[in-house]
Amino acid sequence: MARPPESDFAAFVVETRPQMHRWAYLVSGDWDRAEDIVQAALIKVYTHWERVQQTESRHLYIRRMVMNAAIDDHRRWRRILHRERPTETLPELADDPRADDGIGGHLLDALRRLAPRQRAVVVLRFIEDLSVEETAHVLGVSTGTVKSQASRGLETLRRDLNTHIDGNTLEVQP
Repeated sequence: MARPPESDFAAFVVETRPQMHRWAYLVSGDWDRAEDIVQAALIKVYTHWERVQQTESRHLYIRRMVMNAAIDDHRRWRRILHRERPTETLPELADDPRADDGIGGHLLDALRRLAPRQRAVVVLRFIEDLSVEETAHVLGVSTGTVKSQASRGLETLRRDLNTHIDGNTLEVQP
């Protein structure tokens, strides 16, 4: 089986990489981890490039690869963090100047606190504006799972965002 021309894959990467990076960032909450997620997804896309090129719903396939890579990355980090030991003092976390990306900082913090699957559903449904069916297809789950994860995720976001911020209350309407 012959490999596809490198130029086709390279053109695809140039075209889709910014959007893939945005999806990965919204799901992971970290630009550097998002880059790792995109790299992992691109490796899988490349290994299946002939099939990807023939797929009519190429963008849904790519989203699924990014979301699966993000969930795998979260699991990997959770295992690493489970093995680490707490210290007396925590290092200061610098704010990444790229972090906002048009999404409010408080919303990004709340998204980071969601479970990985809930975060993926919320990002795909309400930020990327996919339908329930498209989201289910991307994540490889049932539409019922998408609906329940979206409901739980939105409830958690509402609860987290309805907190006092600098003496003011940020209200999120249902």
